[in-house]
Amino acid sequence: MQFGIFTVGDLTANPTTGRTPTEHERITAMVAIARKAEEVGLDVFAAGEHHNPPFVPSSPTTLLGYIAAQTESIILSTATTLITTNDPVKIAEDFAMLQHLSGGRVDLMLGRGNTGPVYPWFGQDVRQGIPLALENYALLRRLWREDVVDWEGQFRTPLQGFQSTPRPLDGVPPFVWHASIRSPEIAEQAAFYGDGFFANNIFWPKEHYSKLIGLYRARFEYYGHGNADQAIVGLGGQFFARTNSQEAVNEFRPYFDNAPVYGHGPSLEDFTEQTPLTVGSPQQIIDRYAGMRDYFGDYQRQLFLVDHAGLPLKTVLEQLDILGGEIVPVLRRELAANRPAHVPDAPTHASLKAAAAQVTFAEP
Repeated sequence: MQFGIFTVGDLTANPTTGRTPTEHERITAMVAIARKAEEVGLDVFAAGEHHNPPFVPSSPTTLLGYIAAQTESIILSTATTLITTNDPVKIAEDFAMLQHLSGGRVDLMLGRGNTGPVYPWFGQDVRQGIPLALENYALLRRLWREDVVDWEGQFRTPLQGFQSTPRPLDGVPPFVWHASIRSPEIAEQAAFYGDGFFANNIFWPKEHYSKLIGLYRARFEYYGHGNADQAIVGLGGQFFARTNSQEAVNEFRPYFDNAPVYGHGPSLEDFTEQTPLTVGSPQQIIDRYAGMRDYFGDYQRQLFLVDHAGLPLKTVLEQLDILGGEIVPVLRRELAANRPAHVPDAPTHASLKAAAAQVTFAEP
């Protein structure tokens, strides 16, 4: 099972000092966080894509390419790539290039985003979000799998004899996760293609996400990709840890209370009861996330949000030390225990390349 972190790249004032980092400081902090994630033994670093304040990562492939040059083993992903407002031709080119630069250490998570105004900024209509997601991804798959593409659709100019360059590394496209927090159509899309489904369960109760994941698993089996429990599932999460729970709560409360997304709303206690946010000791976080399997089944990827709400870089790096040193090693053991042998690991470039080679070898 893969464990990692994702960043949304928010530029938020530290409520304990009143100071807001500069854009340059936030961007360089994300690089430091990615390097630290690899250092402490995490498997994945994922960066969001946003085109509006207070967020800074408008070009995740640029960020991830820079991080690729400074790391050796960590998988680089997105959280998310906007399949609705990016041209699928450019996505195909950018991520194939990133594949080559990183030696295959790349996959991507596709989503529609949560900022309505971004659609007209890029010439699209927010009311067409689902049709855009479906059509653009259908084209993206073809661009990665066919050397020459003739294509015509509803939302972009036709393609005639087009070849996307560079071609995917080793002829193997990056693995794709489809992310959604509310849209059954996206769970259906992921199941249809046999891709991964990522439920970023950080805002709502687990019952909400279990419905989407259950739909995805059932349709994955319906389309003949394997048993429902073999579907490729990823989960989001968030935590704040200190040696004891009261220390963690006292330190994190001002950040929670002033966070741009959930600040000035439910109390910290109510939010942690109703969502997977866990603030406490390492053992409390282990207990909470070891229990996710009871609700969602065996899954393949767990990503945590740790660098948000104005938390200073020093604190974030301390959280990564705790995550990599005390939490993840125990979660790896607990979530591996009694895991059925037929449940697959998350796909990697190496595993996809090996699978493609077996198919080629088996062909007459």
